[in-house]
Amino acid sequence: MTADISDVEAAALAAVDETAIAGTLLDLLAVPSVTGTDAESELQHVLAGHLRRLDLDVDLWSMDLPGLRAHAGFPGTEAPRTEAWGLVGVTRDSGDGPTLVLQGHADVVPPGDLAQWAGDPFRPRVAGDVVHGRGACDMKAGVVAILAALAAVRAAGVRLRGRVATHFVVSEEDGGLGAFGTLERGHTGDACIITEPTSGALMIANAGALTFRIEVPGRATHGSTRYAGVSAIDAYLPIHHALARLEERRNDGADPLMAEYPVAYPLSVGTVRSGDWASSVPDLLVAEGRLGVRLGEDPALARADLEACVAEACSGDPWLSEHPATVTWPGGQFASGRLPAGHPLAALVADAHADVTGGPRPAERGAPYGSDLRLYAGAGIPTLQYGPGDVRLAHGPREQVNVSEIVTVARALVLATLRTAGTR
Repeated sequence: MTADISDVEAAALAAVDETAIAGTLLDLLAVPSVTGTDAESELQHVLAGHLRRLDLDVDLWSMDLPGLRAHAGFPGTEAPRTEAWGLVGVTRDSGDGPTLVLQGHADVVPPGDLAQWAGDPFRPRVAGDVVHGRGACDMKAGVVAILAALAAVRAAGVRLRGRVATHFVVSEEDGGLGAFGTLERGHTGDACIITEPTSGALMIANAGALTFRIEVPGRATHGSTRYAGVSAIDAYLPIHHALARLEERRNDGADPLMAEYPVAYPLSVGTVRSGDWASSVPDLLVAEGRLGVRLGEDPALARADLEACVAEACSGDPWLSEHPATVTWPGGQFASGRLPAGHPLAALVADAHADVTGGPRPAERGAPYGSDLRLYAGAGIPTLQYGPGDVRLAHGPREQVNVSEIVTVARALVLATLRTAGTR
């Protein structure tokens, strides 16, 4: 730590409990809170208990799903669900200072092929400083860092001039329903830090991501007379090649914040389904994927770009020109988002990180994936991402996080909290 730490800050930093951080992370990882499942709701209630023990004013509510889905700004979802719980905790200090939002999501993606995991993805394993398990870095480590920072401020007896609001949300992985519903309920703040995994960097912008579906028709016939039909799989191939060219074009001249990524705005086809019988020529192929949205790009223009690409591929093909593919946009629809240029939140968090590590200020970057950042930024709340973990390990069978990294982030959040909300 540097000499720029005040006595009040030093006391709060000393109260960060590394043992409690590790234990809390293990407890949260044991809850298989996959998006849309009952366990996702269970974890929200578990987290509400943590916030109450920290003496926060807690708002835990069942969201009005039909009402939110009917809203013009609804961000979309992919996982089926029958309920969604919102959770906000606010410190009880009643001064006139600003409100800092610390935000994290409780949901995780499914584990995928269990054979690729070294153990049960929801029975966390510890190897030295490293904790393995689904959700370890994306993003239960970030949630734990928030809890640890608040616990340290409280343990040190610090009285805040402003407030800290914790927003723990569901459904981030499939569109942002939880954050959308939280903001619609009226919970807000003057600045927001989302503790997504950033490997120590400051993510001051996020690209967007739009889920698309392409349906390609064919003509069915018996496999022994395939020449009498048209395979939807063969018909799809020129579209797939056209999508690769579209990705290349859309990445020309990427924003400098995205310069470190080999592909700043990926276009990826994630699922392809075709055919229902091995000896039949398939008459339909459905391809679903995600289209990267450039920083500052209107999502409507991104959609139009992909639709035009598919239409052009169809127009040049003898079969597709008469039987064109259709494009629809189900699932999550993530716009891009950005911290306003020159906003002091970036310098404040960068200084906090440098002060607790004794190292340089972290780099400022943009993230190639969609997140809740764009919803908070769209609501007029300056927002960035800073949290423990490496996003390259998220969503995979090697998901892990270093406890020491959570501790560093928790300490930086302590300083960010004290320096934003102020003390009295």
